[in-house]
Amino acid sequence: MRDVATYVVRVWVPDRPGALGAVASRIGAVRGDLIGVDILERGAGRAIDELVVELPQAGLLDLMISEVNEVDGVDVEDVRQVPGAPVDPRLDALETAAYLVERHDPDDLLRALVAHAGKDFEADWAAVVDPSAPQPLTSVGVTPPDAWVFAFVKGARASVAGQGSGAASPADVAWADMEVASLVVVLGRDGRPFRTRERRQLSALARIADHRWVELVTRVPAPMGKPALVPALVPPQANVVPAPVPGPTMATLGTLGA
Repeated sequence: MRDVATYVVRVWVPDRPGALGAVASRIGAVRGDLIGVDILERGAGRAIDELVVELPQAGLLDLMISEVNEVDGVDVEDVRQVPGAPVDPRLDALETAAYLVERHDPDDLLRALVAHAGKDFEADWAAVVDPSAPQPLTSVGVTPPDAWVFAFVKGARASVAGQGSGAASPADVAWADMEVASLVVVLGRDGRPFRTRERRQLSALARIADHRWVELVTRVPAPMGKPALVPALVPPQANVVPAPVPGPTMATLGTLGA
């Protein structure tokens, strides 16, 4: 029985044809199997990719990293083992979006947002912040001191004129505005920077949560015990043909002439 181990390997690769193939070849040379690729960022002639790799033995990890680093222009940024079956980041994002729109209470929605965002991004902590409140509305993990979180949110929003972009964040912190709710979701993780695709995904998640939050806080509930009424469809009056009025019969004419 093989001691199969699965790893997510984050690598910097030259953004040119054949570079990723050369990395895959080195992985194969140590009997590794490349089973997934996720492009996190591209620019300045390089790409940052996350590779999902299965190794027949955990003891081959150091050898694989050494082989990959031998490819010209390639650097390994981070390696982490995946317990259980490999994850699919795109499927996780869709499932989180579906879970959020299924919430029926604003507080439950915010709790679900931080819990699932923290899990999807493998963050050390996550919080939803109301910039006018004294502390985060909800959070998971060990968050930094409240004063730091609020100073960060205030400075980050001011630096981009409230455009809701996390581009001004430190590398290990990501944030996004819930513009209508006037809330901010913010995540942090130590030692692994958030990349462009991850920040865009967080922004999309915040927009979904914002839209659902508006639906929940503006919904007018029906009276207790009475279902909401759906108005009946009435055809336009122009299409209504009046019933014919019966004319006088011979009997009625004889009566009138008597």
